[in-house]
Amino acid sequence: MSIAELEKVTKAWPPISRAVRVPHSEGDYRELVELLDRVTDAVGEDENHPLASLMDVLGVLIEKYEDEHVAELTD
Repeated sequence: MSIAELEKVTKAWPPISRAVRVPHSEGDYRELVELLDRVTDAVGEDENHPLASLMDVLGVLIEKYEDEHVAELTD
């Protein structure tokens, strides 16, 4: 990433960081799940959609939270 690109990302990041963040509470987790649902609706099956990689990132953040905080279902 060039310095110019990094500067653009730096300017764009503050509003994005309020939505895309590591969840530390149940509320954060629910907000990420809701955002993933909205992004999934927008992206659909289009792997070339500009937000397709955001779906991956949100999925990883959600999975990490679930692994650490959601009890496994047991029989």
